[in-house]
Amino acid sequence: MLAEPPSLLPPSPLRLRLDRDALAANWRTLDRLSGPAAAGAAVKANAYGLGTAHVVPVLAAAGCRNWFVAHWQEVPELLRHVPPAQVAVLHGPGTDADAAYARAAGVRPVLNSMPQVQRWLSAGGGPCDLMVDTGINRLGLAMSELGDPAIGLLEIDCCMSHLASADEQSTQNSLQLARFGEVVQGVTAKRYSLANSAGIGLGADFHFALTRPGIALYGGVPTSALAGRIAQVARPQASVLQVRSLAAGEQVGYNATFTASRPMRVGVVAMGYADGFLRCWAGKDVFLWQGERLPVLGRISMDMTVVDLSRAHDCGEGDWLMLDYTLPEAAAESGLSQYELLTLLGIRFARQS
Repeated sequence: MLAEPPSLLPPSPLRLRLDRDALAANWRTLDRLSGPAAAGAAVKANAYGLGTAHVVPVLAAAGCRNWFVAHWQEVPELLRHVPPAQVAVLHGPGTDADAAYARAAGVRPVLNSMPQVQRWLSAGGGPCDLMVDTGINRLGLAMSELGDPAIGLLEIDCCMSHLASADEQSTQNSLQLARFGEVVQGVTAKRYSLANSAGIGLGADFHFALTRPGIALYGGVPTSALAGRIAQVARPQASVLQVRSLAAGEQVGYNATFTASRPMRVGVVAMGYADGFLRCWAGKDVFLWQGERLPVLGRISMDMTVVDLSRAHDCGEGDWLMLDYTLPEAAAESGLSQYELLTLLGIRFARQS
């Protein structure tokens, strides 16, 4: 028989500190900018990597009452915190089992195709949402399908579409808005929704009854219209595993991509690409110690990164380094999107709020 593991697990050498006040303030800002429309919250992908259990109670206390996830497997954790009638599942009922689960759980499927419409009706129907494609060509009914009689049998709570280029000054935005206006005229629903985070910044014409912010809740700034209004929420930290001294000429990491030109004091940090800290950060001054920026040296490994401690004389083993993770700036520095920066953060981070 296998022995039971000890119940007292040591703390993780990685932690993700969440600013609850900033998170709540971001939702209130987006709700205010939505005008008469209510702001919901996209909390898919474990609340964009920050942790559903930490994020959702904060947003609910701030006033959020509409929640969006992508997969059915994301529903149980969300239902620990909010009523099922407030929850919509964006990928819809792809199977009969999905439809049965939606009815049993009391959450709304977002119907994306005529087969999903038929599947939902065959399962007994009930409140649902409907996604219509107005130009992004991902999920959603084609506008040419909106005259199908089956759609008139649905109990549609929210009819929605999704903007493809809201973060740009693009003619596609006005085209999608015009098409969605046709959708509103042709589909009977209690509410209509078009705007994501960037779409909120496009103005009142895009807001309808419900907006669906995601990245901006978590500190992302997808459009200049939100600049200066969104606060940083996530601050990753990693502990120093070991401090080493390098002689001039010694090399660091896989494939020896860094060679010390002088004697150096370096730290091995408990964070690597398995934690979402990808190799694109090599050579960047992204770690912070008491205001000092510390460069990454050599290749980033799966579980470790080596940093230059030349400007951090009092930093030692067990100390914590902060990642500079202001999302717009970090995206520009790394080449990753603001979405990737958050959702790549791995499960080894102890999420703290």
